Amino acid sequence: MDLFYFVIQQTWTFAIPLLIVALAGLFSERSGVINIALEGIMLIGALFGVSYLHLFGNVLPPQLNLIIALLIAGGTGMLFSLLHAFASIHMKADQTISGTALNIFAPAFCVFFGRLILGTQQISFDNLFRIESIPLLGSIPVIGPMFFQNTYVTTFLGIIILLVSYVLIYKTKFGLRLRACGELPQAADSAGINVYKMRYAGVLISGLLAGIGGLVLIIPTSTIFNATVAGYGFLALAVLIFGQWKPFKIFFAALFFGFMKTIAATSNAIPFLLGLGIPAVVYKIIPYIATLIVLAFVSKNSAAPRAEGEPFDKGKR
Repeated sequence: MDLFYFVIQQTWTFAIPLLIVALAGLFSERSGVINIALEGIMLIGALFGVSYLHLFGNVLPPQLNLIIALLIAGGTGMLFSLLHAFASIHMKADQTISGTALNIFAPAFCVFFGRLILGTQQISFDNLFRIESIPLLGSIPVIGPMFFQNTYVTTFLGIIILLVSYVLIYKTKFGLRLRACGELPQAADSAGINVYKMRYAGVLISGLLAGIGGLVLIIPTSTIFNATVAGYGFLALAVLIFGQWKPFKIFFAALFFGFMKTIAATSNAIPFLLGLGIPAVVYKIIPYIATLIVLAFVSKNSAAPRAEGEPFDKGKR
């Protein structure tokens, strides 16, 4: 049973950042703006969040420090996404090219910032954020060890973001307007909705969540940030497509890919897999092979917003 609990906990570790970043892509694309820049935004968010923990990680209690770092990561991610929003919405640039440019810029900036400001490319921090057991909940049989022992606040933050995203998109006037701008922006404009503002809002929310997702990936898995998020931004796009741009389908897609990443990362610790004699490198490529296979089947029935990627032209009907 200890092995089972270990696999479940590791799956949450990999699935939660995928969930948060895929939801980031959801807000942007529901507004009609493709956000290829998720990888770059994750890097910028992780950079500034980890930098705060590196410099001030022992000033306040660990969990409070983590919350502040998450706010910093989300804020810087939002600011960075403004570049994509301005180019894509205001300047009507090609959204894929704009996102790609930010992805190219971000890792170089992380290396430059680390060496110039902190004197090192590898930014370390003290990981004091693991919760061994949540009082009362951690002692519940079966459920406690799976969800409430050896966990992080970021796991529950991911679930909260999922629920808030669902309510915001499907149960509020803002969500209705956001979806309208991604489906029929001209119709939305004729109904008095400011399409430009809604698309800016979608991209900024996307930047907020992607920045948080970058730090959420680093916290449970490392004590060093080395200017990489291991392609999670692109994997999150696969989760978004697999989840058909719907929050709860995205959640299950994130669990699937999180489990695949768990197999890749922990194959040497699972006796059954170790006994098969398969080289470790095979397990490491499983998540990416799964991505290709899933996208090959799912993309045929893609339910992407109809106006996704199209710059809004107020004069077009």
